[in-house]
Amino acid sequence: MRLRNSLTAAAAFLGLGLASLGLAASPAFAQLAAPADHPGRGVYNKACATCHDNPGTTRAAPVASLQAMTPVRMREVLTEGVMKPMTAGLSPQEITDVIAFLSYGQATAPADWTSALLCAADKRTVNTSAPVVASGFGIGANQQRMLTAKQAGLKKGDMKNLDVAWAIAFPGQGSGTGPAILGDTVFITGGGRLLAVDAASGCVKWQTTVNTRNTPAIGDINGRKVLALSAGRDIQVFDAATGASVWKSTGQPQNGTGGSIRGGVIFAKDKIIVPLSASGVASGMNPRSECCTGHGSVVALSAADGKWAWEYHTMPEPTYNGQVNSVGVKQRGPSGAPIWSVPVFDEKRGRIIVTSGENTSHPGTDTSDAVIALDVNTGKVAWRFQAMAADVWNMACDIGTGNNGPNCPVLFGGDGRDYDFGAGAVIAKGKGGKDVVLAGQKSGHAWALDAETGKVLWSQRVGEGTALGGVHWGITTDGNSLFLPINDPIIGPDTKWPSKAGIYAFDIKSGKSKWSYAAKPDCAGERAKLVASCELKYGFSAAPLVVDGAVVGGTLGGEVFILDGKNGKVLKQIDIIGPRSTLNPAVPGKGGSIDAHGLSAGAGMIFVNSGYGSFGQTPGNVFFALKPVKK
Repeated sequence: MRLRNSLTAAAAFLGLGLASLGLAASPAFAQLAAPADHPGRGVYNKACATCHDNPGTTRAAPVASLQAMTPVRMREVLTEGVMKPMTAGLSPQEITDVIAFLSYGQATAPADWTSALLCAADKRTVNTSAPVVASGFGIGANQQRMLTAKQAGLKKGDMKNLDVAWAIAFPGQGSGTGPAILGDTVFITGGGRLLAVDAASGCVKWQTTVNTRNTPAIGDINGRKVLALSAGRDIQVFDAATGASVWKSTGQPQNGTGGSIRGGVIFAKDKIIVPLSASGVASGMNPRSECCTGHGSVVALSAADGKWAWEYHTMPEPTYNGQVNSVGVKQRGPSGAPIWSVPVFDEKRGRIIVTSGENTSHPGTDTSDAVIALDVNTGKVAWRFQAMAADVWNMACDIGTGNNGPNCPVLFGGDGRDYDFGAGAVIAKGKGGKDVVLAGQKSGHAWALDAETGKVLWSQRVGEGTALGGVHWGITTDGNSLFLPINDPIIGPDTKWPSKAGIYAFDIKSGKSKWSYAAKPDCAGERAKLVASCELKYGFSAAPLVVDGAVVGGTLGGEVFILDGKNGKVLKQIDIIGPRSTLNPAVPGKGGSIDAHGLSAGAGMIFVNSGYGSFGQTPGNVFFALKPVKK
């Protein structure tokens, strides 16, 4: 078991120096381009350097990733996103100064960076009567992330000839978000825009400004094709034909704590389902915070107009739980069980199925590390399966060394491991044609549950799991096999730790292992320089997909693998790391790590969004379209 080291992160939050922890500063800080007397340098040194100068130890993003962000994105992360707890003690001017410091000398993309991408005036029509190829993250209705040859316009035999057809560079860092696809139109978010892109050429049919990092979902409202996505804490719906706004509404609950929308939304009957991720996982680093508050929830909105329909909370609001940390601060709970995965709609039974993360303070709840089925009309729980009880953990913890901060809940009991479900559930056919719910966990577990009752049918485990997976962002199936991507990055100093990074196939009906493919680092030549922590980060973290029986996976090392779903044989391997030519050269393009929801397919192509640079990975900003090239 290997978990992130959060002692240094807590020190950064409190403004403690590296020397006070016995740590040496890495060269990263010296590489920042701003002058020595820049006002943001002192802010960075006080509040950021300990973590971001030591990404290999703290799991924080390296400085290069921060410098790749646009100032707008930095401000969003610092004031609304995951870093908000760490900036709580900074003044508005200090936040402005540190943003200016980190973006100093950054080449600014033109405000009209998409102008070079616009299609000719007579080529901008979106055919909304065309079939929906990928409705969102889950591709199809049961979130299997599977396409037939006819749906994708690709055959397994075509895969050996895949090559880059075109690429687009986004200003700032890549989001790791894949597209939704309607006929020959690809809807993708990046650089603060929602774009409707022609699949064949990469030109832009229409664009609209929206602040999002999630995959759009395609649905119907009164016979009109629309796109729904999160923007901050709101939900916005756009006309698929024109990009015109249809409605905008809050995605937050009416009662109790809300949170950020991490996984993306889905359509379910006449509703849009919004998963919310809040937990206090980061605020726990501050020993003086009353840890913890925040929890996961689900909000259902009317698809027609965005009006609130119902909400579900994974737990009640926190109260003082009687615990006091070592510096005399009272603790609060319960908290956690965030929902940062994408829900799936079980249309046959009229249920929404969500997966949840760990608790972040005591008492533990039976909704953490769980798969939960909710009635689509009311939000009431139909069944609940908890994969691991007492996983009570936050970023004050470092179980690997035992150097836990005062707010680490393990000090008060439990078995905190950070074994979330970050991967959304999948509905498939099991033994005897019975519907099963498949789920992959960061513990390395694959679970098969009875879709009617939530009862465990079988389970398998690959390795010991890690805080970054095990299974991180998603799973896929071809209808007969479950394909389990394993990330298992080597986070700490033990480079001999037995990572199980790779892809593993299991029979859906029995759970028996079929084959496995073990990932290995490729650090030959220039890749040793281009790939961050090349020898440590090479696993399959991104959600894979199946196209005509071929498994498509992407690695933290910036490689696309096409495997034969029958036996795991490698059909094609494509390296997308490093500087790349794009259709919009005014924005310099660089391929990076493939992670999160960065893979999709349709219109005869495989689509790859690269450059997800969180967790010390290789930053980048390029969206690739891969197409078979005749030899």
